[in-house]
Amino acid sequence: MSYTAKDITVLEGLEPVRKRPGMYIGSTDEKGLHHLLIEIVDNSLDEAIGGFAKNIFVCLHKDGSVSISDDGRGVPTDMHPSGVSALEVAMTKLHAGGKFTESAYKASGGLHGVGASAVNALSTHMDVIVNHLPKFFLQSYKVGTPDFPVKEISPEKTRELLPEYHRHLLHAKAGTFTHFWPDPTIFKISTDFNYANIKAKLQERAYLVAGVYVHLLDERTEKEANFYFESGIRSLLSHMNRHKKALHEPIYVSGSATEANLPIGVEVVMQYTDTYNDNLESFANTINTYDGGTHLTGFKTALSKVLKNYITAGETDKEKDKKGKNKDIDLTPDDLKEGLTGVVWIKMSSSEIQFESQTKTKVNNAEVQSGVYQIVKKGLEEYLEEHPQTAQIIIGKVYLAAKARMAARAARDAVVRKGALEGMTLPGKLADCQEKDPAMSELFIVEGDSAGGSAKQGRDRKHQAILPLRGKILNTERARLDKVIESESVKDLIIALGMGIGDTLDIEKLRYHRIIIMTDADVDGAHIATLLLTLFFRHTTQVFDKGYVYLAIPPLYKVSHGTINKYVYTDEEKDKYLATLSPQDQKRSGIQRYKGLGEMNPEQLWETTMNPATRTLKRINIMDAVHADEVFTTLMGQEVAPRKKFIQTHATSANLDI
Repeated sequence: MSYTAKDITVLEGLEPVRKRPGMYIGSTDEKGLHHLLIEIVDNSLDEAIGGFAKNIFVCLHKDGSVSISDDGRGVPTDMHPSGVSALEVAMTKLHAGGKFTESAYKASGGLHGVGASAVNALSTHMDVIVNHLPKFFLQSYKVGTPDFPVKEISPEKTRELLPEYHRHLLHAKAGTFTHFWPDPTIFKISTDFNYANIKAKLQERAYLVAGVYVHLLDERTEKEANFYFESGIRSLLSHMNRHKKALHEPIYVSGSATEANLPIGVEVVMQYTDTYNDNLESFANTINTYDGGTHLTGFKTALSKVLKNYITAGETDKEKDKKGKNKDIDLTPDDLKEGLTGVVWIKMSSSEIQFESQTKTKVNNAEVQSGVYQIVKKGLEEYLEEHPQTAQIIIGKVYLAAKARMAARAARDAVVRKGALEGMTLPGKLADCQEKDPAMSELFIVEGDSAGGSAKQGRDRKHQAILPLRGKILNTERARLDKVIESESVKDLIIALGMGIGDTLDIEKLRYHRIIIMTDADVDGAHIATLLLTLFFRHTTQVFDKGYVYLAIPPLYKVSHGTINKYVYTDEEKDKYLATLSPQDQKRSGIQRYKGLGEMNPEQLWETTMNPATRTLKRINIMDAVHADEVFTTLMGQEVAPRKKFIQTHATSANLDI
């Protein structure tokens, strides 16, 4: 299939990208930074989807730049009708891409030009080399503006310019190399790419595009990874459930539909596990639609319809005995999804996909919902008819979830009758703040009564509330909601937050927009923080979406010499600071190691950990829901083997302080 300048469509220039980058990449924090890389990778994956590329290489360089190459057809370099090379148009004009023309691609993820040109606009400089054997072409840019017209370069010059990791391009029949340096004036928080985050995103995409080789190298640490999968989303499901106990074999449904003259390909794979939480991932072409959309709604609606019809027909309800003990149970959508892991993938012309925003995290097409619903409904009905034992297992799981939900409601109602959970009576140990505006209020969740007492004395009473914990809270990864609500420590926290839990959760009722976990800098403190993060992730995940959860970082040492007190947070920082002192001051300096928050007096705790002007907080973001689910399942779940493996792998990184 030809791919030439006539396939490149031009809509607008790059000025809007630098003025309002959030409109195009979602944010200018770490998430937005990584969005740049993924935009270029998705363009390469589009070549693989079309059957034109077999290899994609990604390299994180020591100078903070990133380079990506593929052995696809190469961006066109012939003359565009606008009077310049099609490569220049694709890299300097928004919405200038082959993905807008039906002849170039049937299904694509990135929008060639929306992605590449936006990356160009938000980089200090960028180089692109295109291979159209026997010729190579180059163009370089500064802040989205070409340094020179697209020019042909020799194979020798190409070898000189290409990093060694990408020199496969010299021997490929065609391909594209892109190298960019993110602009620190745009990404003020950080331009440091996270290897683990990128590795997870590349692995996820390799699962989708079966048969493509995806290679990753981090020159900073010499870490590398290579991915290749032949089973598509079934491989992804297996990966998502590898630390969970599956209740049955995976259910795979696929098909195609035409809605409003729009062809839609659908693939779905699902499997119930013995866990209490659902984990549903959705994709539109190569794009992970983290916020779901109409394709995920179509799947959920079909699932609910099929299971409820099956139960009504009475064909698989093994629990329903002669007394009909399940007849009065009304099933909810959450009952039907408890323990369900699933992947929903639609493939369609990218020019027809309607996303909620330029960041492409939610699909809006109404016709997509109908198409997915019809395909999943038909396929799931047929599967359950042919696999009655699996149907019985699923229905049994659904009824267990319903009974647990009803028990949780009964427990919650009992607490409400006593004047709690709905905010009528705040926990006795909570020292609330005077401020009533949640946006101006902070809740410190503090380990132990000793530290809680110091925090209460040292705090800013107008804006800061303190809730001491009674030891370690319940591990909510291993407990159903009714047991969670019955736990006194969890109950106190939920009441203090004011937003409810389960089907009564309302994020708008949250009383504090900064939830700050403040624990000791030791193993027990880390465990308490992990238990709290597990509770929030499994039962109130919206607090992460809103950016409301933080970890307080208390100092590890106080170094004193003369009248100067210096607080440092790591052993390395302590050693560096001591090295700045004169030999005389080093001898006279005193070093205090804080083993717990309770060792600080109120003034010290305020100065080091609570004062907004001097403290260090880490905001907890969920960058990758699949990876986060995997981590919580590994660390806090029922299975011992994956946790043991994790401990063995990371043992040398732990500071046991014993």
